[in-house]
Amino acid sequence: MEMTSPCPRYSPKCATPSDLPPGAVLDYNLNGPIGGNGNINQPFCKYTNPWPRVSDIWTAGNPVTITFANNGASHSGGHAEFSISYDNGNTFVVLHQVLRHMFFTAPNGGSDTVRSYTFTLPVGLPGTSHAVFAWTWVNAVGNREFYMNCADVAIVSIAGSYSGKAMTVANYGPMYPTIPEFMGNYNTGIQLYTTNISQVTVTGTGYSNNSTSTIDTSSSSTSTPLYTAVSMPPSWF
Repeated sequence: MEMTSPCPRYSPKCATPSDLPPGAVLDYNLNGPIGGNGNINQPFCKYTNPWPRVSDIWTAGNPVTITFANNGASHSGGHAEFSISYDNGNTFVVLHQVLRHMFFTAPNGGSDTVRSYTFTLPVGLPGTSHAVFAWTWVNAVGNREFYMNCADVAIVSIAGSYSGKAMTVANYGPMYPTIPEFMGNYNTGIQLYTTNISQVTVTGTGYSNNSTSTIDTSSSSTSTPLYTAVSMPPSWF
């Protein structure tokens, strides 16, 4: 499965070569997992080099719509999160969750027809000229995999900080827990999303969309682990 809006890094479905960093090429395999069965196939976001310009500009407190390809494999649903990073993908804070039946209208017999999700950004989300938005997903059926697409976005808002749940990571190498196949139990692994969680705080210096977007190197994030580590090891960047 693959996100189509906001445009993920290196996506041939929505990007053009002029959107890419110098020397980069389009990726026709963004629908695959970045990890699975205890292995790490790619780093978070698959690509860690930020785009020269953002794919979309959002405003704190406003709704956003995330869309997905119609022809992707939905693996009978699963748990998904939509998160954002202010430090180029080291730490992600969750903005929205879809638990149990991602891509389906309901678990256990729901229709496999959902390819867009709309949610409202927190009013207190700080502004930044360049953030990393991420969709992550643990599939309900099949090999135990971890999917992730990332897009570069700007957030129009004042300077400040925002605290929330850290992004859940599972089925991604030995550092993280494994969520087994659901086998009809759609509460499988749900505690990693609702109970055994960590809190993080992200900060931004503010952005008003009055100038060309560039990397905001002064934005940052801090984490306070409660149960599981969710920030990427520095060696992966």
